[in-house]
Amino acid sequence: SPKRFLQFLTKEHAKQLLAQSHSVLDASFESGMSGPGRLHDLFVQCEAVTPGEYKQHGAGIDIQYGFHPSPFGECLLAVSDRGITNLMFVRETSKNLLDELQHRWKHANLVQNQSKTGEMLQHIFRDDQTPQAPLHLYLKGTNFQMKVWEALLRIPSGQVISYEAIATAINQPTAVRAVASAVGKNPVAYLIPCHRVIRKSGAFNEYRWGSARKKAMLLWEDSRVTATP
Repeated sequence: SPKRFLQFLTKEHAKQLLAQSHSVLDASFESGMSGPGRLHDLFVQCEAVTPGEYKQHGAGIDIQYGFHPSPFGECLLAVSDRGITNLMFVRETSKNLLDELQHRWKHANLVQNQSKTGEMLQHIFRDDQTPQAPLHLYLKGTNFQMKVWEALLRIPSGQVISYEAIATAINQPTAVRAVASAVGKNPVAYLIPCHRVIRKSGAFNEYRWGSARKKAMLLWEDSRVTATP
């Protein structure tokens, strides 16, 4: 509702969310960092590129991509045979995202395939919340970035966490700035839920895809969690 959305705009409400999330997050992280992340009944499993593959920048890999509408605006979805490599939202022009995809996977073979990526996107943003097969992510990042992204996958839907809490969860409590940098470089928006990280002050800013989109995601998740029997 409009009233509920406006409530999400306040720092006071954000601080309440952080306080409410604390015990839930403790239980989630205590259950182990190696398990799959869960988004409602959607399981997300990660595979990192090997050190050799990291240096090759996608050489020998076919990546199919497509631009599609989503509940949060137009997005680019990119998929390889080993999993989803990127999910990014259009902020200015779609060309910017394609340039970024090419830069990230410099030597990969990029092919536009609206059919395949459209089918995958329907799976990601489906209305039906019954359990389905896991979604696989194929990620290119440093060891530290992978740790942070895996930690993000442990945040339950409908909850939020601070950068400081993420740093503590990966046993590097003094690395808050590095954590924030890794969160900002998340290549798979929404599925790796960097939108669930906010400042401990309750501020929603500093989201790569726009603070309004971040609030919309949190509200959407809140409504789905609330509606779940």
